Amino acid sequence: MKQQKGFTLIELIMVIVILGILSAFALPRFVDFSTQATDATEAGLTGAVKSTWGILVAENRVNGNAAFPTVTELAAGIDGDGISAVATGVQVTISGGTQVVPTFTDDSCATATTAVGDSVLCVGSL
Repeated sequence: MKQQKGFTLIELIMVIVILGILSAFALPRFVDFSTQATDATEAGLTGAVKSTWGILVAENRVNGNAAFPTVTELAAGIDGDGISAVATGVQVTISGGTQVVPTFTDDSCATATTAVGDSVLCVGSL
């Protein structure tokens, strides 16, 4: 009698079942990475706008000017592509999607800016 080599149907089915179980545990971890990346991008964007606002306020005070930057000046102070001033804040385009970091005309972040020429006294978060 010849000895045959290969796998039985039961062995192949067991391997497929085991791979299915492993992928069921691994897939949610990879999907979660995209959510974390989006959150990190939004946090970085907000931090960049707030940092730029702080720098512009400090520069104005050093130069003897007590004025706060406008939305246009704030957007122009951020280095990068796809950044523009809109009435309600600083708009950034990332991978085809747009995000707007809100700006406010009061220091309690209650009254939103309504024009790109408004002075920014507070920067909100996404």
